[in-house]
Amino acid sequence: MELLTNILAAMVVAGTPLLLVALGELICERSGVLNLGQEGMMLMGAVAGFVVALTTGSLAVAVFASVFAGIGMALLFALMAVTLAANQYAAGLALTIFGTGLSAFVGAGFVGESIDGFERVAIPLLSDIPVIGRVLFHQDLLVYFSLVVFAGIWLFLHHSRGGLLLRAVGEDPDAANANGLKVLVVRYLAVAFGGGMAGLAGAYLSLAYTPMWTENMTAGRGWIALALVVFATWRPERVLIGAWLFGAASILHLVLQGLGWRASTELLAMLPYVVTILMLVLLSWNPARTRLNTPLSLGQPYRPGR
Repeated sequence: MELLTNILAAMVVAGTPLLLVALGELICERSGVLNLGQEGMMLMGAVAGFVVALTTGSLAVAVFASVFAGIGMALLFALMAVTLAANQYAAGLALTIFGTGLSAFVGAGFVGESIDGFERVAIPLLSDIPVIGRVLFHQDLLVYFSLVVFAGIWLFLHHSRGGLLLRAVGEDPDAANANGLKVLVVRYLAVAFGGGMAGLAGAYLSLAYTPMWTENMTAGRGWIALALVVFATWRPERVLIGAWLFGAASILHLVLQGLGWRASTELLAMLPYVVTILMLVLLSWNPARTRLNTPLSLGQPYRPGR
C-alpha cells in the first residue's frame, strides 16, 4: 500500500505540467485557434521562472514572470494568427522554434545552477485520509493550483455565460459576430490564457519538478499536451484523467527499475510517447466521435467582414 501511494503521488506530480498546459490549450482551441507553440511557450516560462527565482530568491515573483513570459509569447502568436490571419499551423511551429532557441540563449549562463523549489504542503485533516490524502493533499502549491484551475475551467465551460460565448466563437465565428460578439477579442483572450498556462507549466518544471534549468527540459511535453487535448475530445475532465495517465507512463520506467525490472532505460523512457501514439491510434478507430466534439472553426483564420 505504501508503494502504491508513492506511485500515485508521483503520478500526480508528473502529470501536473501536462494538465496545466493542456487546460490552457483546451481553452485556446475552444475559441477556434490551434496553437502548436506550446513547447516554445513552456520553455520560455521555465527559463524565465528559474532566472527570476535565482536572482530574486522569490518563488512567487518567479511564477508571475513565467506566466507573463508565456503570455508574451502567446500574444506574438495571436498577432500573426488572429490579427494578421496567418496560417495557424505555421505560426505555431514558428513559435516553438523561436521559443526553443530563445530559451536556450537566455538560459545559457544558468545551466547547472539550482534553487530551493516549491516544497510539499500538507492540508490538515485531508492529508490524513488513507491513500487519497497522501496523493492529493500532500503536494506543493502548484499542484493544488492546477486542481483549482481544472475545477474553474469545468465550471466556466459548462455553467457560465462566458463559456457559452467561447464555444460559440469556436463553432461559428461569423454567427457569433452577427450576434454582437467581438470574435477577435475573445480569441485574443483565449490565446493569452493558453500562453499563461503554458508558462506556468514551464515554471512547474523548473521551480518544483526539477528545480534547475536545462536546455529543452520540457522533453516534448508540449506536443504530448496537444495530443492530450484531442484524446480528451476537448473535455476538461478527460484532460485531467489523461494528464495523470501520461504522468504515470512517464514515471513507470523508474518504478520498474526500482522493482528490479531489467530493461533498457532508454526503451522504458519512451513509454509516455508510446502511450501518446496508442491513444491517437485508438482515436482514429472512431473518427466520428472526435469530429463531433471538435470546434468547427478550429485552425481556420477569421477575417471580419469577409
